[in-house]
Amino acid sequence: MTRIVFVRHGNTDWNIEKRAQGHAANPLNERGFKQAEIVARRLAEGEYDFFYSSDLLRTKQTAEIISSQLHLPIHFDQRLREQNRGEIQGTIEEDRIRIWGEDWRSLKLWQESNQSMRIRGRHFVEEMHERYPGKTILVVSHGKFMIETLYELIPLETDHNDSLHNTSITIIKKSANGWEYELYNCTRHLEKEEVTQ
Repeated sequence: MTRIVFVRHGNTDWNIEKRAQGHAANPLNERGFKQAEIVARRLAEGEYDFFYSSDLLRTKQTAEIISSQLHLPIHFDQRLREQNRGEIQGTIEEDRIRIWGEDWRSLKLWQESNQSMRIRGRHFVEEMHERYPGKTILVVSHGKFMIETLYELIPLETDHNDSLHNTSITIIKKSANGWEYELYNCTRHLEKEEVTQ
């Protein structure tokens, strides 16, 4: 059976500030690098056939740390990028209210839609299943993108308003009935070493 092992990137300063990251080239912070090292050690206990990652800086840094433990080459794929936040990229809620008003969410502001993320997420997952049937594919990506992709694939079990923790592991597998969860938003590796999410 095909398995996709999703890992969210490590923490960034913009995560802490609740700043819209989008496609910005912002790096991991000290906590994020530590989280990446810890999840890499956990992932090294498993076996993976192929390794894919978003090409944005925070995911590249996370993937490179994981790759150094797994000795697997990374394939970078733009379909795994975070939601394009358009004009709100780099802003916090206070900025958005000041610039566009309390109802800023009703404005498009050139943001990528949830549906667009779901489509590219589904295309990626289906391609992995068709290209590598029965294999295990490790994927490093972004919280909002993964939530929307999972909601598209397993809608009855995913709350698309949920959030995935930094360096959490979520595993889905293909069954006769479609995609199903094997693991969801697991951060026991961080809890074990008492590193905050």
